[in-house]
Amino acid sequence: MTRTWSTVPADEERYRPLYARVLGLRFVNPGGVLCFLFFEGAVALAVLLALAELVTWWAVLVLPAAVAAMVKLNDMVAEIVIRTAAQVPEQERDRFRRQMEPVVGRASVPSTARALPGGIALAGDPTLGATRPAGPPSETERWTDSTRHDPYR
Repeated sequence: MTRTWSTVPADEERYRPLYARVLGLRFVNPGGVLCFLFFEGAVALAVLLALAELVTWWAVLVLPAAVAAMVKLNDMVAEIVIRTAAQVPEQERDRFRRQMEPVVGRASVPSTARALPGGIALAGDPTLGATRPAGPPSETERWTDSTRHDPYR
């Protein structure tokens, strides 16, 4: 079995947890804590279930083996996904990247804009240079809205 697709360099293989080395994991890289939970955690769970008489004592052997089989199956699925992704032509990858990029640009502003109350104008309005008077607004400039209460009236 060659290790050309392995994600772990050969010189770092000896530092991997025993659980990962025994299962021959090449694409899934569980750390020490996760390997502890996979094996010793499964054994402890099986012992607790057996002591509670919910399962037979065979579960102490079967549950860790089932967890190991699922971890190995996950590694094999990851291998298939990586090999399939490597076969996608570069042109397709570039097209996918272009489709997934967020579009950043400028918003279009309509050419005809309307003035807001108080003499403020939106962009594109020919009266853009007009500013609001410095003094308090007169009676004609006040914005009247029947739904809002104006405390100054």
